[in-house]
Amino acid sequence: MEEKAIALLEVQAMVAAIAGLDAMCKAANVQFIRCEKRLGGRLVTVVVEGTVSACQASLEAGKAEAAKVGKVKLGEVIPRPHPEVMKFLKPKKA
Repeated sequence: MEEKAIALLEVQAMVAAIAGLDAMCKAANVQFIRCEKRLGGRLVTVVVEGTVSACQASLEAGKAEAAKVGKVKLGEVIPRPHPEVMKFLKPKKA
């Protein structure tokens, strides 16, 4: 069984983030887990999780699609994220 990972895509503008996230979810078996907006929504980071290979494929697709409508700032895949990182990304449900 392949290890879990997370992929982060940071872009300028919400429209680029949505276009990138859509492509990410369509390209591979990943699940959306978080969206962070900064600077009044001008800088947006979306996070998905899945296997390492799924996250890599989804990130490449997301970057390509987001670049069509906005500016991609950063993309990163983190294999085997530490449990403390996951606590930050997935807060406990009330």
